[in-house]
Amino acid sequence: MTNQIASMIDHTLLKAETTKEQVLELCEEAAAYSFASVCINPVWVKTAAAALQETDVKVCTVVGFPLGAAAPEVKAFETKQAIADGADEIDMVIAVGQLKSGEEAAVLEDMKAVQAAAEGKALTKVILETCLLTDEEKRRACDLALEAGLDFVKTSTGFSFGAATVEDVALMRRAVGSEAGVKASGGVKSTADAEAMIEAGATRIGASAGIQIVQGETVTSDY
Repeated sequence: MTNQIASMIDHTLLKAETTKEQVLELCEEAAAYSFASVCINPVWVKTAAAALQETDVKVCTVVGFPLGAAAPEVKAFETKQAIADGADEIDMVIAVGQLKSGEEAAVLEDMKAVQAAAEGKALTKVILETCLLTDEEKRRACDLALEAGLDFVKTSTGFSFGAATVEDVALMRRAVGSEAGVKASGGVKSTADAEAMIEAGATRIGASAGIQIVQGETVTSDY
């Protein structure tokens, strides 16, 4: 089971103070443990892409992070630049405030802008920031993600007050069915946590504790 979990982990380091040396270490770890990807801030995409070019590990980066409050055109530009720099996967943050304001057309436009920029070039995930949403808003966000053609829905940035929960993962899986992946991110700190998320329907795990998870340890982590 741990080998299966390893192949589902986005090995994550998104802190503002992250150094180049830490990114290179993250890449070495991801290659050693055969993780799905490294998830890093856009400024480090070129570094990670160069470090991982002889491996099967993908380069994932974030767009509109962590608030989701940038204009669609800005998120689309970020996406294009990240792909040009070597990103294989794009994790965008939903326009949370617009969703909560009932401006679903704007939220859909936002998602479509990123999807169009990445189409045929990178896998796309949308971060819902579930701790800020009602269950109905989560379901609507999932519906919009499917309409926009995104590949995954994702729980959290890890930078708000809440993280992934089994209940939210299950809700998101019911909402998207088999049409999209579900990524549980934030607060996954042990093998048991990861297994519970997978049982609930997650097909990716975003975590800074990937090594500890596959080694059967439990850590205190802020992502």
